[in-house]
Amino acid sequence: MSSFYIATVDPALPEAAVLLDELSASLAAITGDSGRSSFDMQDVRVPGALFVLARNEDGKAVGCGAFRPISEGVAEVKRMYAQAAGVGLAVLSHLEAAAKEFGYLSLRLETRLINQRAVTFYEKHGYVRIPNFGKYAGRTEAVCFEKILK
Repeated sequence: MSSFYIATVDPALPEAAVLLDELSASLAAITGDSGRSSFDMQDVRVPGALFVLARNEDGKAVGCGAFRPISEGVAEVKRMYAQAAGVGLAVLSHLEAAAKEFGYLSLRLETRLINQRAVTFYEKHGYVRIPNFGKYAGRTEAVCFEKILK
């Protein structure tokens, strides 16, 4: 099994920008929307927010993810992306552990129903469907999830 080094970085770091661009291209191919309009770098630069980069044994950036505060005790997972198997779970596990340390009680996220790979991934790792929240309310193409952090 591969191991990954995960560290907090600024999302404007060139390596992060490459991964975010790959994510946007992938989402556009799957869903028809890059998701860029749903991510503001400033949202993950505020207190209670986090942006991380995963690197492989060679130091190459191979994944990223973030969360931002959305309400008391709740953060939203943003911009999860993995280039290789195992990276996504490593990043998600890191985000969950960090969110608990920050005092969050749950993590929420949104993905598109058509993105079945993401839907399956989140369900497999303990996320349950919830009513669409925030700007996703009433959007039939969106599906929202939450995981209570224990």
